[in-house]
Amino acid sequence: MAAVTEEQQDSPTRKSSDQLKEKIFQRNEGVPGDMGEQEDYGLEFLEKEQSDILKSSRNVCELLAKIREETGSLEEQVVNVCSSVPPKVAAALSAAVEVRCSLDELLQREQRISSRVQQHLQGANQWMEDLGQKCNHVDFIERSMKYLKGLHHIEELSAAVQQSLMINSVWDAIKGVESMAALDCGLNQSQCSHLRDFLRKTLCFWHNIIKDRLTSDFEKVLAQLQWPIITPNQSVTPPANYQELSSQLEGLLLQLLALQTSDDLISQRASASTQGPPPGSSFTLSPAAPPLCLPIQIMLQPLTKRFRYHFYGNRQTNSIHKPEWYLTQVLKWMEISSTFMEEKIQPVFDRSGQTISAKVALCQGLVCLVQEKVTSDASRMLYDDGLFCHLVEEVLQFEKDLRTHHSYPAMLPALLHILLDNAFLQKWLAVEKKMAVEKMDAMLSAEGAWSSQYKDISDMDELKAPECAETFMTLLQVITERYRALPSPAAQLKFFGLQKELVDDFRIRLTQVMKEESRCPLGLRYCAILNTVNYISTILRDWGDNVFFLQLQQAAVSLGQQEVLGSLEMTEVGRLASLEGSLFDGLLSLLDRLKGDMLARLLHFLMRDTAEKAQPYCQERWLSIPPPQDQSAMSLSSSACPMMLCLRDRLLNLQQVLSVSLFQLAWQGLAEKLDNFIYQEVILSNHFSDGGAAQLQFDMTRNLFPLFGHYCRRPENFFKHVKEACIILCLKVGSAILLKDLLKHSKQETTDFEGPSPESALNELGVFCLAPCDVLILLNLKASMDQMS
Repeated sequence: MAAVTEEQQDSPTRKSSDQLKEKIFQRNEGVPGDMGEQEDYGLEFLEKEQSDILKSSRNVCELLAKIREETGSLEEQVVNVCSSVPPKVAAALSAAVEVRCSLDELLQREQRISSRVQQHLQGANQWMEDLGQKCNHVDFIERSMKYLKGLHHIEELSAAVQQSLMINSVWDAIKGVESMAALDCGLNQSQCSHLRDFLRKTLCFWHNIIKDRLTSDFEKVLAQLQWPIITPNQSVTPPANYQELSSQLEGLLLQLLALQTSDDLISQRASASTQGPPPGSSFTLSPAAPPLCLPIQIMLQPLTKRFRYHFYGNRQTNSIHKPEWYLTQVLKWMEISSTFMEEKIQPVFDRSGQTISAKVALCQGLVCLVQEKVTSDASRMLYDDGLFCHLVEEVLQFEKDLRTHHSYPAMLPALLHILLDNAFLQKWLAVEKKMAVEKMDAMLSAEGAWSSQYKDISDMDELKAPECAETFMTLLQVITERYRALPSPAAQLKFFGLQKELVDDFRIRLTQVMKEESRCPLGLRYCAILNTVNYISTILRDWGDNVFFLQLQQAAVSLGQQEVLGSLEMTEVGRLASLEGSLFDGLLSLLDRLKGDMLARLLHFLMRDTAEKAQPYCQERWLSIPPPQDQSAMSLSSSACPMMLCLRDRLLNLQQVLSVSLFQLAWQGLAEKLDNFIYQEVILSNHFSDGGAAQLQFDMTRNLFPLFGHYCRRPENFFKHVKEACIILCLKVGSAILLKDLLKHSKQETTDFEGPSPESALNELGVFCLAPCDVLILLNLKASMDQMS
């Protein structure tokens, strides 16, 4: 009954809801699609969100009234908006029409103004053409006036110079020439070629006249002062009018120095026009050298004439085989003229404020003469090795004397830069290599090649270098001294590359000879080869720390010289740049490898010989040797005598034939091998009674160790295995048993055992090298231990 009642109560609500839906559907039938979709959406919304409202008819009526009210207000707003839009659109259209009208008016005005401007320009073009013609005419007249003024100024300067020369006012004439030179510099960029040519010809004309006059007067004064000084014994007695001549000399020097500006200008223009040195000029140096001043040029003229007279043409003194003749002559002129230059010329230069060194300037001019001669002769010697080599030697000696005895500045080039020409440099390298190879062939085939020239002098024979080794290193040193003075690091590195090639070639030759002598490593020649390898590597290591080679190393890294660096990795190049390595590292590694191989072969031969002599000793009956107290006196085992004698003789022989460092490596290597041999073949291969252990210890400590005691203070340190094995074998029975128990317990790792560690116990006995397991083996070799067990 309750259920029926609830359904009856809900039925009016359901009816009202259904009626509302029917009304909405009826309304949707006459509306457009979009509006219908909106009402469908509203209906769905009411069904989903307002389902509680739809259950009450009163709420539905209120909602319907509210929706109608909102719909009416929205319709009124739409009507108001639609009614207000047309007046705004009309106002905008009218404004656009007004703008269009004003734009048309502006375009019409622009066309009118443009036509008027074109008419005005057409009328003004004629005026512009007339005005341009008049301006051009004015410019032409102005340029002509300037041209005439310049020409007049040149004529005035020329007339002033002429007038000054007529009244012997040389200083005024020099000032006029200087003004012409300054004007010439100002017209350097001018396009008035005829005016420039006229000025330059006028300048050269008056400059040459003044220069010739001053030169003539200067030469007369120099002749009275007995210049040039040709021979060292030439008597230079001061003339009666010495003071007057000194005053004239100073005045002429100052005038010539004042004329220097115009002279430099003329010389530069002449060299530029010919694209090279003027023909017949004796004073053209390399580009790095400053030009010579006029007084020095004049003073050099008589020396130049003498030089060309004696060392050119068909004179006997002009011999291509004797370059030392003209080189020595020039050095003599420098030496005997230095006093005159320092006492007579240099004070005038100083008072004039010049920074010129009279002595250096004279040397510079004389060097230029030699440069021309050397260049000419060197090109004729390219196909004659002997002549070219002799010329290089003389040039190097000349350069050395010039720099050391005559204080010629390093900034000024002398003769070495001539040898840096590619043709001359390649020839020099080829001659160096050819002569070095010939000398290597000769030194290795010489009779005393493998004997030391200092063998009778113990203080000087520490390295025991054979004669061929010293000759080879001297050859390398001489090559270094020859190219050390070259002004180009790149050229120096080429010679360094040649040295490396020669060292490697010499190493290969040594290897070939060593293989022939390898059957007898203890022979004199084999040991001499070993000494040679050690000597070369020692010298090269010293060179690696030399300042010159360190500078070459930096140059090689900065220039990236692949001929010297080879195929080094970036890390190795970085080591060279930081000076951690040297340029000789590659060669040193090859030499050290050869030295190591030769030492290993020598030690192998020694040990093989020693092992043969030690066979009776290895087979000694150590168990049957009585204890020491049963012997009257202990002596060396008879079976050990051959081995000891062999060792003594071999060591003495090696000490005599090997260098100190090599002999030290040899006896230490032999001691190491001998220690291992005796430990393995004698000790571990036998059992020992107490007498046998005592005899072994006596043989080792009183005989073997003293053999090596001649070469070190504590030889037993090189026989650690044998020494410690003797300590263990000579232990008393009680100590040996305790030690054996200790080692066994420590090996079994028992936790209930309390006592010292095996290592500390062994250290107390003096055993540091042998391991506990080795000590157990040695203890088992004691016969007394077997009897106790």
